[in-house]
Amino acid sequence: MVRLPLTSAEVERGQRLGALLRRARGDRSMLETALDAGVSPETLRKIESGRVATPAFPTIAAIANVLGLSLDAVWTEITQPERDGEPTTPGRPARERLAS
Repeated sequence: MVRLPLTSAEVERGQRLGALLRRARGDRSMLETALDAGVSPETLRKIESGRVATPAFPTIAAIANVLGLSLDAVWTEITQPERDGEPTTPGRPARERLAS
């Protein structure tokens, strides 16, 4: 199976997801968090570092659950337009713009 290259929007979303999970994890160890979520510590490390920009939904759901994050909060955080106020695609709503 050939995987298409990620778009810049997908890469940015992955970076925002990683930052959100790192903040939510706080002082909790990566190992403890990963094991509680049923994922490998390496998977969590790659997601938090942005190396896995498009992790599987069940993986994110499990990690979010362990960290006490609602999926709505995760989605809202990672789909925010650029912080400088310029949306990725001007004139289109965020939901439509970032659908993959």
